[in-house]
Amino acid sequence: MVKVGILGVGTVGASVAKILLENADIIEARAGKKIVPVLGAVKDLSKDRGVPIPLTDDPVEVIESADVDIVVELMGGVEEPYALVKKALEAGKPVVTANKALLAYHRYELQEIAGNTPLFYEASVAGGIPIIGALRNGLSANHIESIKGIMNGTCNYMLTKMIQEGADYDEVLKEAQELGYAEADPTFDVGGFDAAHKLLILGSIAYGIDAKPEDIVIEGIEEISQTDVEFAREFGYEIKLLGIAKKVETGVEMRVHATMIPASSMIAKVDGVMNAVSVVGDRVGETMFYGPGAGGDATASAVIADIVEIVRGNTGPMLGYKKGLESGLRLLAPDEIETQYYLKLKVLDRPGVLSAVSRVLGEHSISIESLLQKPSRLADRVRLLLTTHRCSEREMRQALQALKALDAVDESITMIRIEK
Repeated sequence: MVKVGILGVGTVGASVAKILLENADIIEARAGKKIVPVLGAVKDLSKDRGVPIPLTDDPVEVIESADVDIVVELMGGVEEPYALVKKALEAGKPVVTANKALLAYHRYELQEIAGNTPLFYEASVAGGIPIIGALRNGLSANHIESIKGIMNGTCNYMLTKMIQEGADYDEVLKEAQELGYAEADPTFDVGGFDAAHKLLILGSIAYGIDAKPEDIVIEGIEEISQTDVEFAREFGYEIKLLGIAKKVETGVEMRVHATMIPASSMIAKVDGVMNAVSVVGDRVGETMFYGPGAGGDATASAVIADIVEIVRGNTGPMLGYKKGLESGLRLLAPDEIETQYYLKLKVLDRPGVLSAVSRVLGEHSISIESLLQKPSRLADRVRLLLTTHRCSEREMRQALQALKALDAVDESITMIRIEK
């Protein structure tokens, strides 16, 4: 019998305990041993968790208990769980975690601490989708060319409503909060930070890149309007919040932002709260992984899959490399990224403005691919909607500053990157 202790018996932790108890027969058949939850740690002992296991408000008690063979960390946060996971690993106890923030900041330190002690984390990215296992195992024969993923169900739900129902951002955010998809303070989701933590984990497995959230482009969906949605539709695009990691000639790009993608692409068809990750390998080509990215049972399913792998004895290195990845790849600085761009400008409706905008872009080596002019609510202004050919982030940022300095251009310029 293998005994499991759970740090954090909230929505996911309670689901883990329930599934281990209610599906005990099938789990034992697959693992080869009976797996039983024996102890959980919570902050508030007075709150009913709905699970028939002993609870404590001291997480160290779970780690130090002689009855606990595997520690499951589901607390959230960074530094407190880091200290607890470190303590468990140093005690030689395998750990399963769903904590993406912990791994975004401490995955390499934990890999060193773990050594040969298993540390699994399938549930940290895209909930019930087995993307970690796919990268570590199923695609191990491939150099990974790119990863593009819808990794936040809240943002995908909101963008789907905006695209399909013509809802405005503020309206759909309120609805997402009422449904429990978005928190009272939604910044972590809609600002792109949740997706960024997940992307950093995938980037480590695919490319051996040790990056922190502060090292990459992270933008959200707060500035997306119906004007942008309508333009995207007219030119055959959908707007999605994507996490992108891809190999280019000079290194690896890693970024999270709202993205216009061809409406015909597979990932553009992923709607609602669902997640999807597209991975391109040099041998297998494109593979797509789709499913629920959050929720108690879906995330618990991934947690238990990791427990089963540990019980079976399938350990392997945490980030998937037994001897280290000496690829020579480097993380590109944000201003080195190259892609196409969509710009929305509000300008004075008078002769010479369009030529002034074109001149500024040309001075920064940016050429226009397509252009639309739309009326504005203000009689003396119009909206210019344009897309560019490929250019660098540095050139685009410099051009945006120059455009904002023009008397005829309002300072609020929307910029969305385009991936084809």
